[in-house]
Amino acid sequence: MQTGATSASIILRAEQLCKTYVMGEVTVHALRDVDLTLRQGELLVLLGASGSGKSTLLNILGGLDVATSGRLIYGDTDLSTANDRMLTNYRRQHIGFVFQFYNLVSSLTAMENVALVTDIAQQPMPPHEALTLVGLKDRLHHFPSQLSGGEQQRVAIARAIAKRPDVLLCDEPTGALDANTGRMVLSVLERVNRETGTTTAIITHNAAIGALGDTVVHMSSGEITQRIHNPQRARVEQIEW
Repeated sequence: MQTGATSASIILRAEQLCKTYVMGEVTVHALRDVDLTLRQGELLVLLGASGSGKSTLLNILGGLDVATSGRLIYGDTDLSTANDRMLTNYRRQHIGFVFQFYNLVSSLTAMENVALVTDIAQQPMPPHEALTLVGLKDRLHHFPSQLSGGEQQRVAIARAIAKRPDVLLCDEPTGALDANTGRMVLSVLERVNRETGTTTAIITHNAAIGALGDTVVHMSSGEITQRIHNPQRARVEQIEW
């Protein structure tokens, strides 16, 4: 969504999110009054050093964790007081996750790994279609051990998008990859965002990746310190790191 990012409808909204951990006599403020919106079709890049709170924020946005205070609103639904069953349904039906480590089942082929998700989704994309979208139509029947790191990450992306999520949350998706393979994975994420209209958030410590987003959000010490709206998204081949 290279134009109109700021005018599209809001799909997910965080208001004054705080997350506090108490460990003995030590209190850790992982998030401090975070306000954030994700809009339909947007590609958002969340930047910050290790410990800045970006993974904590992503986990709360995805329903993997709950905030200590504040509100999380998906569409017209306030998830702040949702019970475990509601959060499970939210994750299953509306959110796709891509992590730094691929979490593939080693005894299953690429297509079988994707089918794990499509078997429980309401209106899934056929596994072969999802794998074709990420450039793996010739690797459908390969096991993870027969795939490179970049190919395994693309299987993980295919698995995430096969249930047609409204929001795709990616936590350091290139963190375990070399620069060239990382660019390939970013190209896949950009293509998924552009071709399917899936709202996508990528969190990373790599500042160069920010140029790919409609919106760039900087975090430090659990707070959002800067928001930037790119008038034009860069192409992946323009990124250097």
